[in-house]
Amino acid sequence: MTQDAGKSAIQAEPVLTIRDLRKSYEGEFTQEIVAAIDGISFSVEKGEFVSILGPSGCGKTTVLNIIAGFLPPTSGTILLNGRPINGPGPDRGVVFQSFALFPWRTVLQNVTFGPKMRGVPRAKRESEARKYIKIVGLEGCEDRYPHELSGGMRQRAGVARVLANEPAVMLMDEPFASVDAQTRMGLQQDLTTIWEKSRPTIFFVTHDVEEAVFLSNRIVVLTRRPSRVREIVEVDIPRPRSWDELIEEPRFRQLTHYIVGLLTDKERESAHADAP
Repeated sequence: MTQDAGKSAIQAEPVLTIRDLRKSYEGEFTQEIVAAIDGISFSVEKGEFVSILGPSGCGKTTVLNIIAGFLPPTSGTILLNGRPINGPGPDRGVVFQSFALFPWRTVLQNVTFGPKMRGVPRAKRESEARKYIKIVGLEGCEDRYPHELSGGMRQRAGVARVLANEPAVMLMDEPFASVDAQTRMGLQQDLTTIWEKSRPTIFFVTHDVEEAVFLSNRIVVLTRRPSRVREIVEVDIPRPRSWDELIEEPRFRQLTHYIVGLLTDKERESAHADAP
């Protein structure tokens, strides 16, 4: 494997800045205020792939929904390119667990939909859409409808649709959770290849430690609810990455073991011994 070329593409100024983010809810059956997120801070730099991991129910998707503008924070600062996030916007593209394609539109029509809504001329938006369709490996499928595609192909179409909008940050909420294990590994490989080709800034929610290590530059590990940042782990594994090679990589196994230790609250000294 060659050395990680990704770091040269990462700029000094963060695209996304989260400072002391807090989110509380009123209890479902009582008026008691329940703290879900309790002071999370991290940043995502341009061209970086950052994943967020944590125990079930710790608020990973809540963090993504706040960044997307779907939920308001209780308090804290969320900046995108230095400006506060006050609601949804085209500067953030979301890839959901469900494929979220328009079933009555072809792949090309789905991918061009966002640029069309932004007023991009037809020739330009179709040219750009075809470029991203090729990047995600769907060249030749432009005229197919979602029901004519496999689950993995539909998700790749969803990725192309977000890329075509050229958002400042791509938000991905466990996008491969609904496909089988073999398809999932293929999509993980596809996504890291897409990242290496076009270097979008990606914030990725997952519960899968190996997936996070395979894809990411850094991993934000959360504690149990109320969530705080337990640690931000740098994935110092060279790129390009492939499952065939990485599965035998000692550093891959060290990092996954270390992060599992963080998630399961093992003694920190023991965990650190596996990640020199």
